[in-house]
Amino acid sequence: MLKPKQSEFIFEAHLDDFEELVIKASDSQVILVDFWADWCAPCHGLTPHLTRAIHDLEGKVVLGKVEVDEGENMKLAGHYKLRGFPTVILFHNGEEKARFTGIKPTHWIHDWVMEQGEIF
Repeated sequence: MLKPKQSEFIFEAHLDDFEELVIKASDSQVILVDFWADWCAPCHGLTPHLTRAIHDLEGKVVLGKVEVDEGENMKLAGHYKLRGFPTVILFHNGEEKARFTGIKPTHWIHDWVMEQGEIF
């Protein structure tokens, strides 16, 4: 079930639309994908930091959120060989460029994105 967008820079993605919303879209837009689970306390802890960092970046990067326990989304976790949650992957030009796992503060996320210099 498609839920409304959380903001102009944040959207939900699922197995059936991941190729279009993330892989293809990353040809023209840098996309972070937050792989998370509802039972995961660190996932909930990371969310406000990701949200602030994405809004601070003012559209340079958008955030896709994939709840791994929803529908067949766990197949995406397997495909990307995720070993823990939350895991955030940065996609650009259809490829994974970088990733991190665990809770990070807003300033760390902002700096980490900006360190991926070749994407801007």
